[in-house]
Amino acid sequence: MLGDFLPCLVMVLVHLCYAGMNITSKLAMESGMKPLVLDAYCQIFSAITITPFAFFLERKTRPRITMPILFRLFLCSITGATANQVFYFLGLKDSTATISCALKNVLPATTFVIAALCRLEDVRIKTAAGKAKVIGTIVCVGGSMLVSFYHGHTIDITESSIHWIYAEHMAASSSGNGTSFLGTFLVIVSCVAWAISLIIQERLEKKCPAPYTTTAVMCFIASIECTVIGFISENKISEWSLRSGIRLVASLYTGIVCNALASCLTIWSQKKKGPLFVSVFSPLLLVIVAILSWALLHEKLFVETLVGSVLIVAGLYAVLWGKNAETKQLKPMEEMERQKADDLELAN
Repeated sequence: MLGDFLPCLVMVLVHLCYAGMNITSKLAMESGMKPLVLDAYCQIFSAITITPFAFFLERKTRPRITMPILFRLFLCSITGATANQVFYFLGLKDSTATISCALKNVLPATTFVIAALCRLEDVRIKTAAGKAKVIGTIVCVGGSMLVSFYHGHTIDITESSIHWIYAEHMAASSSGNGTSFLGTFLVIVSCVAWAISLIIQERLEKKCPAPYTTTAVMCFIASIECTVIGFISENKISEWSLRSGIRLVASLYTGIVCNALASCLTIWSQKKKGPLFVSVFSPLLLVIVAILSWALLHEKLFVETLVGSVLIVAGLYAVLWGKNAETKQLKPMEEMERQKADDLELAN
């Protein structure tokens, strides 16, 4: 029984970790830390942390890293680590933590659209699964547009009784308070980059089934990329100072707890229960961040944000249901083709 319950507990813990990342990163950027500098430190700390996991857990099963594999890892690092996190932090700076988390739930729909456009996935519109994926994608897009464009009516809820002086001071002194279209747009761009990375990783896993090693290599390459981009953008040494407590906490927390440890826990859960199980927990992050943002950062919740978030989550589950149903339909056919191939090989 514990074996069935433990992956659920682990995924709840993972999303608690990611919720903390959104809050600490938002506060660090409101204190004046540049998003590109924060991202560079995160990638450096994550590469340092995850390397021992890769070395000890996969030293007997790790395949040889060939040049084609290294090239795909390079592409994954550019899209999934560098572009994804750079655009997310830039978007988070000009948006709110709640809206950023809501928009991140369009990832499965974005992945489906890109894979379909690249002819890597069949739409199968005549099947129930295909219709669910298409309708879910449309609902996700509608929800994200509502979250992005409309912020008119606030929900009249009791103000949080928690008064975190530091957070209130940072919010008051920040010039980037509020939500802009650019911020939400950049978060969506980060989803597109992440979706491209997931498509590349799917093929990479077949060539190199060592997730901890591939993650460590991607983080190492991304740390170099982000540091170079950061220094080009912010070449003053003072901008890279970690003397401020919140800057140091945000960099260490995001790099070690989220990019490294949470990634390892997600990989473990995916091995135990599969990718669909991991994806089902995605909306939990939105709920946790919305509560923490209201309680600690005193963020206002708009009616349009709530409705848009509900639409995004509904679309997400529709896409996931369609994908799961399609996998169940195709599995017997794949097994029959594999059996035919084995019979043909025995005959020869």
